[in-house]
Amino acid sequence: MATTTLDERLLSELDHVRLSALVRRNPTAADGPLERLLDGASTVPPCDVPPDIVTMHSQVQVADPTTGERSLLILAYPTEADPATGRVSVLSPVGVALLGLRVGETASWTTPDGRHHGARVEAIPYQPEASGDHTG
Repeated sequence: MATTTLDERLLSELDHVRLSALVRRNPTAADGPLERLLDGASTVPPCDVPPDIVTMHSQVQVADPTTGERSLLILAYPTEADPATGRVSVLSPVGVALLGLRVGETASWTTPDGRHHGARVEAIPYQPEASGDHTG
C-alpha cells in the first residue's frame, strides 16, 4: 500500500497560492495539517500537473482499503463543501489527506474523535488541469 507524507505532495502553483491564502484567513488552519502540507509540497505550473494527481475540484474515486467500499469525492474549498453530496472540504481531515496524492496511493487520516481511516485513490475521473482548466 503506497502512502505519501505531507511533505511529498505535488500541487499546482495556483492551488498552492489559493490554499496558502485560505490558511492565512482561517485561524483554525494555522499550524495544522494543511499548512504543513503546503510548507513541504513541491509545486508546478497548472499546465504541468500530471493527470493522476488530486488537485482542487478533482473528482476522486476512492476505495476503503479494509472493506473495498467505493466512493466518489470532490475536493472542495470550505464554502463549496457539502459532505452529503461527496464535496469534501480541503480543511477536513480527508480533504488534506487526499490533496496531492497520485492514483494508487492511500490517504490516511484521523477524525476528531480519534478514529483512523484510509482511502485508496483508485481513479481521478475529472481533474481541472487535465481538462484544460488552468484557472480552477
